[in-house]
Amino acid sequence: MKKRMLWCAAVVLAGFSSFAAVLPAEKLLPDDTLVFISVPDCARFRTIFDSSPQGQLWADPAMKPFKDNFLKKIQADLVAPLEKDLGIRFSDYKELAEGELAFALTQNSADAKSEESLGMVLLLDAKDKKEKLKTTLADLKKKWTEAGKELKTTKIRDLDFVTLITTDDEIDNIWQKVFPDKDRDAAKDAKKPAKKIEITIGQSESLLIVGNSVKPIEKILARQAGGLVPPLADQPVYQGNRAAMFNGADAFIWVNLKAGLDLAMKASGSAESANPLLPKPEKLLAGMGLGGLKSAALAYRSSNEGSLIQFCLGVPEGERKGIVKLLTADAKDSGPPVFVPADAVKFTRWRLDLQKTWNGLESMLAEVMPAATGVFKMVFDAAGKDQDPNFDLRKELIGNFGDDVITFERTPKGTTLSELSSPPALFLISSANGEKLANAFKVGVSSLGGQQGPEFKEREFLGRKIYTAGAPAGLGLNAGGPAKNLHFSASGGYLAISTDVAMLEEYLRSSDTKAKPLSATPGLNEIAQKVGGMGTGLFGFENQSEQIRVAMDSVKKDPTFGELFATGPLGSQLADSKKFKEWCDFSLLPSYDAVSKYFYYTVYAGGFDATGFNMKFFAPTPPQLKK
Repeated sequence: MKKRMLWCAAVVLAGFSSFAAVLPAEKLLPDDTLVFISVPDCARFRTIFDSSPQGQLWADPAMKPFKDNFLKKIQADLVAPLEKDLGIRFSDYKELAEGELAFALTQNSADAKSEESLGMVLLLDAKDKKEKLKTTLADLKKKWTEAGKELKTTKIRDLDFVTLITTDDEIDNIWQKVFPDKDRDAAKDAKKPAKKIEITIGQSESLLIVGNSVKPIEKILARQAGGLVPPLADQPVYQGNRAAMFNGADAFIWVNLKAGLDLAMKASGSAESANPLLPKPEKLLAGMGLGGLKSAALAYRSSNEGSLIQFCLGVPEGERKGIVKLLTADAKDSGPPVFVPADAVKFTRWRLDLQKTWNGLESMLAEVMPAATGVFKMVFDAAGKDQDPNFDLRKELIGNFGDDVITFERTPKGTTLSELSSPPALFLISSANGEKLANAFKVGVSSLGGQQGPEFKEREFLGRKIYTAGAPAGLGLNAGGPAKNLHFSASGGYLAISTDVAMLEEYLRSSDTKAKPLSATPGLNEIAQKVGGMGTGLFGFENQSEQIRVAMDSVKKDPTFGELFATGPLGSQLADSKKFKEWCDFSLLPSYDAVSKYFYYTVYAGGFDATGFNMKFFAPTPPQLKK
């Protein structure tokens, strides 16, 4: 997959920016489009980025040493090799993007198992630069031919298209020059024969069209010529998202979840799973209630006030079942309580009815995975019976859950990778009987360790009982660092849990202190209105200023933090790459104080309405950047 992505990215850069079609992409793409990504106006988007906090940060003189080094290394180690191997020069094309840039996945074949079941298409509008686009494509064909690479010409609806042909081996060789894979040679003998990759490129007026096959291109040209191919714009589900979210958006993404899931079911077939605990895919899909999902949509828009991202998971109210219905939280107060301190860098509050959710989850699992349900039942039935034969973990634990879940974090205590990845945090669950819930939680944690469960210690603190135990491995609290203890206590209508005992003790004494609360953050209430307020059932806050300060201080002290990228799409190749560490020479970054004006905080909120789950993220313009 990464090889194909690299190849497509290279072709996009090679034809970077073209498209002046009369019709927008939504009216050119067929109605069987599965994924649609669009930047409606590239020229405007560039202006938006340049004026954004991120764009201004990149252009700040304080960033020049880091920026110059990064661009120089990228040019020498990545761009130049690609240009040599592909026989092109990217700088020839960067000025072509003027209108809409769109990418789409379409249903290319009714056979879901076919290698050509999905069509990939890129559309780019050069507007008044269509002659430059024509020259650019002719030059691309010439250089590809001069380099001795394989290509073929194709006529699609009387227009000349050229198909560039390469193999996954060739793409892999290019990739290896930048990010060598130490395991590649070991796996080479078992590798399948090289597979051809074909990318078809052509121009229709000011429109650059790039695709992985002829079929989707034919439909687009038919639409452009006024043909009767039904367009995406007439697709009812897309129309609903467009009216609610896409009008005036600077960029957006739309996914036809229903069609995509149907296609996935066809591809998986109806064979029984090799694992007897797992049901057939169609039964799992129905049982989890995912069959009611219609679409997913995301829109980005910018203004002088800040940047807003809106996300919608389309699932009509009458079709909510399974996991979707279980995650429906009530529209209650979800703002930060007074005990959440002002120095919290992250805060989330979710008004989820945990008893209702847990009971519904058990019912769902009983339907789709009865064998797994039996395991859960066995654990619950046995827990605590060694000390009290009448103990009922389900009643004592689940029966004392409330409808409020809160988490908040402080800045890490140090700059090691372990400290950065596990900052001090507090997790709270509301309960009408916190003491019973705390005791049941103790029994539940003990059961995770089986007969060798953790040894608990108890102590009094301000009239409250604090339980302490070594965190069970199943909770993942000790990964990447020294062993941590798990501390929890009940107070103020919540069960509070943390691996940082100081945070727990601070919470227990919060009613006696007058520390400034997060809710008193200047402008927070007003900013929250941009995402629907603090009464939707889910609300969150992140202090980007403090997070960036810690991150910059850490990487400047230890510029070898390539480990942070080891979990990304490139995995260990990126983390171990000497080139990447040369590109991102963090020692060249300025001090945080020199660029602090570009960072502020973000808020988000979400909840269900008649159309589905809607969530908004808003990053206000930092005060020092306001004009």
